[in-house]
Amino acid sequence: MSREIKGIHVFAMFAVGFSIIIGVNLTLATQAIRTFPGLETKNSYVASQSFDARRSAQLALGWDVKAGYADGILRLEIKDTRGPVDPSLIDATLGRATNVSQDQTPAFRFDGEAHLAAADLAPGNWNLRMKAIAKDGTVFEQRIPFLVAE
Repeated sequence: MSREIKGIHVFAMFAVGFSIIIGVNLTLATQAIRTFPGLETKNSYVASQSFDARRSAQLALGWDVKAGYADGILRLEIKDTRGPVDPSLIDATLGRATNVSQDQTPAFRFDGEAHLAAADLAPGNWNLRMKAIAKDGTVFEQRIPFLVAE
């Protein structure tokens, strides 16, 4: 015995299908907004006015910066043409690119070759957003992405 499909059945199928699509879209949009890390700067126009001067000052330092992670230790290497550099101040935030729930502020110590900090990181992509001040007062800012292997 077969049942006849009526208009109400077709309407119900479309209503359920579109409800699922709309529900999934709302869930994904909510998650995207809730986990967004926020603004980089309050006023991008004002920040852009001094960008070239800040970039030139940073490039003049000649620093090569690298970050890595192994055995529970976060390693930040800052080098110039003479070797390892120990800036007067390092302010850093370690976290994921997509949300701030795992952000950490590592406490670096200089061992003569690199800056080291204890960290417990899960596998995946991480960003170290650092701000260092050179001995001459030049501010050096950089985002250093790195991968923690499984």
